[in-house]
Amino acid sequence: MTTTLETWLAEEAKAMAIYAAGSGEGVASRDQIAGKTGLEMMKAILQGELPAAPIGKSMNFCLIHLEEGQTIFQGTPKPAFFNPLGTIHGGWIATLLDSALGCAVHTKMPVGRAYTTAELSVNMVRALSPKVERVRAIANVLHCGRQLATAEAKLVGPDGTLYAHATTTCLVFEVK
Repeated sequence: MTTTLETWLAEEAKAMAIYAAGSGEGVASRDQIAGKTGLEMMKAILQGELPAAPIGKSMNFCLIHLEEGQTIFQGTPKPAFFNPLGTIHGGWIATLLDSALGCAVHTKMPVGRAYTTAELSVNMVRALSPKVERVRAIANVLHCGRQLATAEAKLVGPDGTLYAHATTTCLVFEVK
């Protein structure tokens, strides 16, 4: 019987292989994203047609799944992210959650619209250590209007343990 962790590792390996074979990491050009909705852009990243954001490599996380209004990012806590107490720094947790939240909002953007995080609130409910091999940030959009979008996310381990939860408010604007 396949465990949740084995499934997660297989999904991560598939995503990483697509990223490696595709556009790699970087930032898409205006020409590459012209005429695309946020969902189309995010799907193109997941399929390796557009580059993945470089922060994923440096912070050891990646996009695993998306649909309109939802994203799932998977991360590997490692000693490089330790705080002075020997657990994973809250900044790493916040960055992973912020990425999932922002990208979930991005999936709701029509052509010519973009977003930026205006507010991020993170509640850490349990210490995270590298003993937890992987975590997932699962984000869902609650509201997406013409000027504001809100979303919520949970950071969970393969056994369902909740490590943190977060909310965001994003400003939505026209791209010029």
